[in-house]
Amino acid sequence: MKKSGQTTIHVSVAQQRLSVRRGRKVVRTFPISTSKYGLGTEEGSFKTPTGKFRVVEKIGAGQPCGTAYKARVPLRPSPELLASDDLVMSRILWLDGLEPENANTFDRYIYIHGTNHEEQIGEPASHGCVRMRNADVAELFELVDVGTQVVIAPPRNRRPAGA
Repeated sequence: MKKSGQTTIHVSVAQQRLSVRRGRKVVRTFPISTSKYGLGTEEGSFKTPTGKFRVVEKIGAGQPCGTAYKARVPLRPSPELLASDDLVMSRILWLDGLEPENANTFDRYIYIHGTNHEEQIGEPASHGCVRMRNADVAELFELVDVGTQVVIAPPRNRRPAGA
């Protein structure tokens, strides 16, 4: 796919979807999983931050899809490892916050990454990161560059019935 126009990533927490846009055109949409602990930026909260970000590092080029990582280092797969609670797998897009309220995102190790719990994609289930199916994050990895802008949008406030 030719990379023309500015590429951006938009994450809808409400829809649990990630969209890749070139200019105003949506070129690809993927199901995702944000945090089961909700939204926020507090250190150690395991919450997904919202706002504007950029991809500051891409990790996993050339590795097989399904590779597991610990501290961003590829590991040998094993049944014990794959049974782990929350693995970072396949590819890593490391995010950095661009706003004062999410400036700690890089230091919190918030990524877009693959998972060993693909059955939970589509519902909030992560520990703060944006999880994707392994094949999907490998595809996303090829569609974007370091520096790509990312927006993680919280659900819009809904008016109470009768308001």
